[in-house]
Amino acid sequence: MIANTFIKRPVTAIVISLVLMISGVICIFNLAVDQYPNISPPSVSVNASYTGADAQTVEQTTAIPIEEQVNGTPGMEYMQSSSSNSGGMNLRVTFNVGTNPQIAALNVQNRVGIAAPLLPSVVSKLGATVRASNPDQLMLVAIYSPKKTHNITFLDNYTNTFVQDAILRVPGVGDVQARTDQFAMRIWLNPDKMASYNLMPSDVTAALSGQNVYVAAGSVGAPPQNPNQAFETGIIVNSMLSKPEQYEKLIVRNVPGTDKMIYLKDIGRVELAKFTYSGGTFVDGHRCSLLMIFQSPGSNALQTADNVYAKLAELKKSFPPDVQYVVPFESITIIRVSMQEVIGTLMKALLLVALVVFLFLQSWRATIIPILAIPVSILSTFCFFIPLGFTINTLTMFGFVLAIGIVVDDAIIVVEAVQHYIDEQHMSPKEATYHAMKEISAPVIAIALILASVFVPVGFIPGIVGRLYQQFAITIAISVIFSAFIALSLTPALCTLLLKPSHHAAQSTNWLDRFFGWFDRIFFERFNRMFDRINGKYANGVKRSIKNARYIVILLVCICAGTFLLFKAKPSGFVPSEDGGRLFVTYQMADASSTTQSVKVLEKLMKIVGSTPGVLHFVGASGFNILGGGGNNSGTMFCMLTPWDDRTTPDKKVQGIMDNIRKRVAKAGIKNATVVAIQPPPIRGIGIAAGFAMQIEQGNSTDDIHAFEKNVQKFVAIAKKTPATSTAFSSFTAHTPSFTVTVDREKCEKLGVNISDVFSTMQAFMGSLFVNNFTLYNRTYHAVIEADTAYRALITNINRYYVRNKAGHMLPLSTLVTYKADATATSISHFNIFRSAEVDGSIPPGYSSGQSLDALKAIAAKALPRGYTYEFSGLSYEEIKAGNITIYIFLFSIIFVFLFLAALYESWSVPFSVLLAVPISAFGAIVFLTIFPLITGKEITNNVYAQIGLLTLIGLSAKNAILIVEFAKLRVDRGEPLLQSTIEAVRLRFRPIIMTSMSFIFGVLPLVFATGAGAESRNTIGIAVLGGMIASSTISIFIVPVLFVLFTRFSYGKKQLKWLVDHHEELMEKARKVEESNIDPELEYDIAQAHAENKADRARLGHGPTGQADV
Repeated sequence: MIANTFIKRPVTAIVISLVLMISGVICIFNLAVDQYPNISPPSVSVNASYTGADAQTVEQTTAIPIEEQVNGTPGMEYMQSSSSNSGGMNLRVTFNVGTNPQIAALNVQNRVGIAAPLLPSVVSKLGATVRASNPDQLMLVAIYSPKKTHNITFLDNYTNTFVQDAILRVPGVGDVQARTDQFAMRIWLNPDKMASYNLMPSDVTAALSGQNVYVAAGSVGAPPQNPNQAFETGIIVNSMLSKPEQYEKLIVRNVPGTDKMIYLKDIGRVELAKFTYSGGTFVDGHRCSLLMIFQSPGSNALQTADNVYAKLAELKKSFPPDVQYVVPFESITIIRVSMQEVIGTLMKALLLVALVVFLFLQSWRATIIPILAIPVSILSTFCFFIPLGFTINTLTMFGFVLAIGIVVDDAIIVVEAVQHYIDEQHMSPKEATYHAMKEISAPVIAIALILASVFVPVGFIPGIVGRLYQQFAITIAISVIFSAFIALSLTPALCTLLLKPSHHAAQSTNWLDRFFGWFDRIFFERFNRMFDRINGKYANGVKRSIKNARYIVILLVCICAGTFLLFKAKPSGFVPSEDGGRLFVTYQMADASSTTQSVKVLEKLMKIVGSTPGVLHFVGASGFNILGGGGNNSGTMFCMLTPWDDRTTPDKKVQGIMDNIRKRVAKAGIKNATVVAIQPPPIRGIGIAAGFAMQIEQGNSTDDIHAFEKNVQKFVAIAKKTPATSTAFSSFTAHTPSFTVTVDREKCEKLGVNISDVFSTMQAFMGSLFVNNFTLYNRTYHAVIEADTAYRALITNINRYYVRNKAGHMLPLSTLVTYKADATATSISHFNIFRSAEVDGSIPPGYSSGQSLDALKAIAAKALPRGYTYEFSGLSYEEIKAGNITIYIFLFSIIFVFLFLAALYESWSVPFSVLLAVPISAFGAIVFLTIFPLITGKEITNNVYAQIGLLTLIGLSAKNAILIVEFAKLRVDRGEPLLQSTIEAVRLRFRPIIMTSMSFIFGVLPLVFATGAGAESRNTIGIAVLGGMIASSTISIFIVPVLFVLFTRFSYGKKQLKWLVDHHEELMEKARKVEESNIDPELEYDIAQAHAENKADRARLGHGPTGQADV
């Protein structure tokens, strides 16, 4: 036995444990900390801009060519794009979990390069950017002027020039998206003056392109040069313009036949202004420049945040007066607070376990031994985190919380057995330790292997679900293996050093021993008498159960049936929505609402949200809808809530705050906008918001965009009437008022007008036209031409635009074009190339995500016409993808347990007496998951955390059964009668079973009653394992002995059982000889010496004889 080595060498055992603990502590300081494992699928974003183009033009000229090439990139799961009326195109490609994000970005970049020749020249000029990034913001940084000394143009430029670039260089930052406006040289043209000078926009662009260029003028005396050339002197020319005054003096053309020049200032005005005017951003009511910071895939969230905060503090030292920054929205606090809460839960569990251990072992010396096994087992586990690529996250910490109740079990079993030999057989500690380890080493190893076999198969499950399970399960598996090693090394070593015979305690002069001796007489004697009576009644109950085995089997069948029915009726889910201390408030106004009106609505919402109790900071952004599909008529507010300790009442929880905001919006009378309050997704990087996300696709239908909109609206209307999807909404619309301009091509030809001049004139005056670049403040900016505000306020302004024909005459556009009112989409989305519309919604109270997804599928089957298809995205996609994988996880775990038990017992039937304890624990779990919501009013679904708890229960229920079956089978194999062996086993193992079960039950109570950040997940897993362990400790202990008797009779048969009983003495003699041949002579001498000393000691004190040193 391995334990014999450490019984001889206790210092060696202590040293090994200390080395493992120190190594684990060192590893902790080198591990990343995050809320979840790295489970979010990597994604790559592609952004392009077609200035002035409408959504449909962007879709057809930019989105489709890029999508056609990017589709099928290795490792791609799905892609979705959005083309907006502002000319922007965003494509996000999501890859399988585990894909290298940098390789994925390179592959996408190469495919975008293939599409480049197909893109419009304007798009190619501005370029398409490809970046690998996390789709969820790590934090928002707002730069503002508290006293309003600086205007927004200054703040935007300062942020772009001095802050954004610095943040991009921070380790761990993947991308920084600025909600700011870049400087631009805006050339506001006057169409009337241009017509009077016989000019078109193409003349202006030609002049700008020819006179504002980067020129490499060379140098004087450049090689090859004469032998006597002394210097080489560079040549600098004034080819580049950088100031408005320089642009104003740019010569557009001369007046034929005169010396008069037409300058740019003669036909318009020039100013250094903004590139876009699409919206505004505010922080806590102040106008601000906003930076959205995204974490790079695989980086440490906490470390990245600390790096950003440090950089901001450094940059602040050089900020101009009256410029401040604030981080009004971030996802870091939830990680920090969740970890603090879990660590607090861990310490509470440790304290409760210590109290239970002391209650049963009734000696501070005996209690301290299993308690010391907990930190050794847990800290040692961290040594494997680095090679396995694990992080310190809530799931690994959940594993440790549950592991406290598991790892202490092995040590408890050892100490209880040693104490039994010391008290009952009056042996010395070393002698008692030897005999105890001889008896329980096999069960300790068996339990460790069984528990590990439950969790190890989880390590081979792919995808997000696999990663959710893996770090939790393998953490427990490793800690269990370490606990078994500690139980066979450190625990027996400490038993020989710390435990003492009861007569020593009675005569001790140690005040602590005397205090506990007094406490023993006052309390523990009564407790032990009560427990002995319960033990006797339990043994009698097992006898009666064996006699009425048929009823026990019927009871087991009923439990299995009840478990199946309860699980079938229990709503399923994926990951529960947590109070993450953040929420979004989005709004969408009537189609074609102006940016000015959108900002007015945003200002009203900011007053409402800012005065809502529980809101700490908020950011408002008009012209940006976080849920997608928005334009200038929409906006989003990012709200950071006050700390969880300040939000303990229901109205201050995230759901209560969202309800309060909805009521305040309704009371404020905001009727010109649809306002939606929604939570971010529970797992960062998977989806945009909590709830469901469904993509309705046009598929192979030939419907136009208006017919597509009608079908989407019909679907949403039905979904709103369905209880499980009553919160459904879609921001897709194809009724944004617009104008269709038709060019009469025949008339253009007849009048000698180049058709391209007609289109370029409209683009330049109405849509703006990017011409080229200029350099200022060591940054590159764009020069843009556009008609001045008064000449593009109405569609009739087109009548004042002129084009020149081949004869040199100016013709008004009104003679060449016609226009009519029309409607189109503000934004057009694609999902996997197909035109799509996203339907979002939060999970209605009383329903699970599984029920909502099933309802959406049913509605789609009825409402969507032929040719239409649908897919899910975000967290809904992952839930659908996971499917029934949990069933396979449980199946593989049970198969592994069965195989290990078969190997342990050398039987194919006896293991069933252990395995059939699993449905009993599952029954307890599902009963508690069903009852607790009725008591507390909190909705708890059969989600990932409940399933993790069920997985844990497979091993825990098997552990209790093994404690009975292992001891009973050992006695049967030695020739003792089957019933006698079974009753003796349950009588002897009842105390350790109850002790270990109570340790685990009390250890998970902090999870059950947890509050604050991340409480929903802790509650779910705690309730599941609590119910399962209570059922295992109250029902299984009666059913398992009955099953053991039945399966042993079936497996052994009457003849073999009779033969074993008849040869009992021979089998015992054989066991003694085997033991004598295996014992170490040195240990044999030590034990004999300890036995003699203990015998003499007891004789001196007048106590009875000691037990025999049977070695």
